[in-house]
Amino acid sequence: MYALRIAKIIPQPNNNITFQLESLIGDYPRYKAGQFITLSFMFGDREVRRSYSFNSSPDYDEPLSITVKRVENGEISRLLHHTIAEGDIVQAMEPQGLFTYEPDAHKVRTLFLFAAGIGITPLYSILKTALLVEDKSKVVLVYSNSASDQTPFREELEEWAMKFPDRLTIVWIYSNSKYLMKARLNRDYILSIVKDHLAGEKEEALFYTCGPVIYMDLCRFTLLGMGFDANQIKRETFLLPENEEDDDDESEKEIDTTSYRIKLHFQGESYDLEVPYNKSILDVGLEHKIKLPYSCKSGMCSTCISQCSKGKVRMDYNEVLTDREMENGRILLCTGHPTVEGTEIEVL
Repeated sequence: MYALRIAKIIPQPNNNITFQLESLIGDYPRYKAGQFITLSFMFGDREVRRSYSFNSSPDYDEPLSITVKRVENGEISRLLHHTIAEGDIVQAMEPQGLFTYEPDAHKVRTLFLFAAGIGITPLYSILKTALLVEDKSKVVLVYSNSASDQTPFREELEEWAMKFPDRLTIVWIYSNSKYLMKARLNRDYILSIVKDHLAGEKEEALFYTCGPVIYMDLCRFTLLGMGFDANQIKRETFLLPENEEDDDDESEKEIDTTSYRIKLHFQGESYDLEVPYNKSILDVGLEHKIKLPYSCKSGMCSTCISQCSKGKVRMDYNEVLTDREMENGRILLCTGHPTVEGTEIEVL
């Protein structure tokens, strides 16, 4: 854990707050554009972790910064919005996440960033890194909000656009617009944006999306239909979809209520655990006081990626692992359940 001081609190539109953080002894690790930080809060013996993307860039001379949206009935959201003050100390883990941008000063490409609301945070970090490190690449930010005055970082983004007029294009989308065809992102709008702004080789273009799942699915399916490769399209999920079940599927679901014993290998130690059907591998590990890595607990980050070396594991939800990785035995502890007695797992 690293101790970070809240250096400055900056109000943002639409119930968001930016926190500038500083390390007490200057030892916080360097992060990559697009990554997130996990904060840890103790309430007696109970630990609660929450992850927030950096909106700051590691390639720009600025403080570590995250932006937090106020969530109704959100335990940590309320704490950060109403209790935490400048000068307070928070505990943080190392930067994490696979939604990263690796700049290459020699690259000539177009980078498309699709953001909805507070989904701008990791994309703002990526935008700054791309503009500062790659002097030949173009950046196109497509940014959806309810209204101009409800847009986080609007003034700052306009300043970046003025600094890089030939390399940064921002497409502002507001749902209160009177021009209904461009009030929300849609398939035809994506087609026209890409057609108008794609420069360089099509194979070199990259697309990063961050927002509601339905928003990112729209972007992904449209781009795949345009002939872009799946590896060119990245996504970062903040919230789980509200309804994962198919409404048309009325078949009876068979639930395995068996408890399975597993062997968990972590940091040179091996643990024999019994995992009931209604608990994840992570839940059981934490109950046994094993200090396993985790952050979101919902299959949306990469913190708890592990390797199933024997047996089989099913996952309730997965926003991180590819089909190939799962075929090769990669799993997520936080949503993983063993389905075979004697399953063995290596925590990476």
